[in-house]
Amino acid sequence: MVQTEAIVDNEWILAMQEELNQFTRNDVWYLVPRPTNTNVIGTKWIFKNKTDEKGNVVRNKALYGLKQAPRAWYERLSSHLLLKGYTRDIIDKTLFVKRVAHDLMVVQIYVDDIVFGSTSNALVSEFTDVMQNEFEMSMSGELTYFLGLQVQQLKDGMFLSQTKYAKDLVSKFGLESAKPITNPMSTTTKLHKDLIGKYVDQTLYKSMIGSLLYLTASRPDISFSVGVCARF
Repeated sequence: MVQTEAIVDNEWILAMQEELNQFTRNDVWYLVPRPTNTNVIGTKWIFKNKTDEKGNVVRNKALYGLKQAPRAWYERLSSHLLLKGYTRDIIDKTLFVKRVAHDLMVVQIYVDDIVFGSTSNALVSEFTDVMQNEFEMSMSGELTYFLGLQVQQLKDGMFLSQTKYAKDLVSKFGLESAKPITNPMSTTTKLHKDLIGKYVDQTLYKSMIGSLLYLTASRPDISFSVGVCARF
């Protein structure tokens, strides 16, 4: 979606207004006079469709602001969670954990999306009430799709898959007509640089490797193959 199309679409206009309202409600910005003899850093709108695991659009999302805007929001949200008794993970700074007796509450932040779960329904209710009252957030219900991961809730656990993500990669890199194989690369295979072969687009190759590395979250069987290719 380009800006010229979005600014005349009623649904995108509402999404933009909601984004600006969020700034005001969450107190993450304030208006100041323009300093003299100072260059003003430009900002821009980013328009994004949020889709489910089937590719259906579930929400129009308009983002506006500087590169520092996500940091300001993260600091506001993390400060609130720490105040409420959550502990920030040492390695993953977007992961917050709260323990009450034998129960556990886990909160994962990704920009302005939050995934959470707990062994206690009471802790879940407490968290949702606080977040809706403090930040006026909306709840999307049970997690089924997030960052390319399809989530199936089962009685004895969860089943994660990346079927849609894998199919999207095939389409993205134009491999629909490529011949599939049933087994990954042999562990004895040795790869070498072809110094006289056809030139390879390094940006495209790195994009492929990065995408495949993310796919190993649900396909550990390709980890070795992707790791070998990532050396080049």
